[in-house]
Amino acid sequence: MRLTRAYLDTPLVPGARVALPDAAVAHLLRVLRLREGDACVLFNGDGRDYDCRIVAAGKRGGEAEVLAMRTVDNESPLRIVLLQGIARGEKMDWILQKATELGVAGFVPAGSERSEVKLDAARAEKRLAHWTSVVVAACEQSGRARVPGVAAVQPLAAALPGLPASGPRLLLDPFATATITSLDPPEAPVVIAVGPEGGWSARDRETLHAAGFAGIRLGPRVLRTETAGIAAIAALQSRFGDMGR
Repeated sequence: MRLTRAYLDTPLVPGARVALPDAAVAHLLRVLRLREGDACVLFNGDGRDYDCRIVAAGKRGGEAEVLAMRTVDNESPLRIVLLQGIARGEKMDWILQKATELGVAGFVPAGSERSEVKLDAARAEKRLAHWTSVVVAACEQSGRARVPGVAAVQPLAAALPGLPASGPRLLLDPFATATITSLDPPEAPVVIAVGPEGGWSARDRETLHAAGFAGIRLGPRVLRTETAGIAAIAALQSRFGDMGR
């Protein structure tokens, strides 16, 4: 059953009344057609769900009363960060959505030599806002109460210093010899590097290897950018995370 959940970027306290932002109004009041007195769930990324009741539903907005809060325990014990070479349009949206559903802890979109998408500062800011909204919507749907962060778009070399300092760094490579089954249980966040549609260039690979990334393959076939990361995340969650929990 689809959860009636909506995200608010504001503190939530039982007993308080909160104004619903435009996105929540569109989702709860316009799409789901909730009315005054109807129940819903709000969350703000602090790891809790807040049981609420709609107390105002008008054409120009709405309000909800916070009734109670519940801790949500559905985050994976395996923290995965996806370093994703920027993909085009709906492909990037699909990657962010499905990786969020699978429990990824954070995203680092990176420009590379073979990226087909070139973003100036203004477009990069708009893309970041859009990608964040995709991740939030995936949390609403999947029941996650913590929202994975999406880092600002940077060239590959500039993005690397912001990655977790410890833990495995995996470069998906169909020609590598190591596989996920050969990995030891990680004790720190795992970073997965997935190239854009054209793959990582030789120079990109040198940069990644110099930053401690080791090649790993998922199988005998070459996967598209929108498939590779999702397959790797699912395999890691199955082996070390919470799939089947």
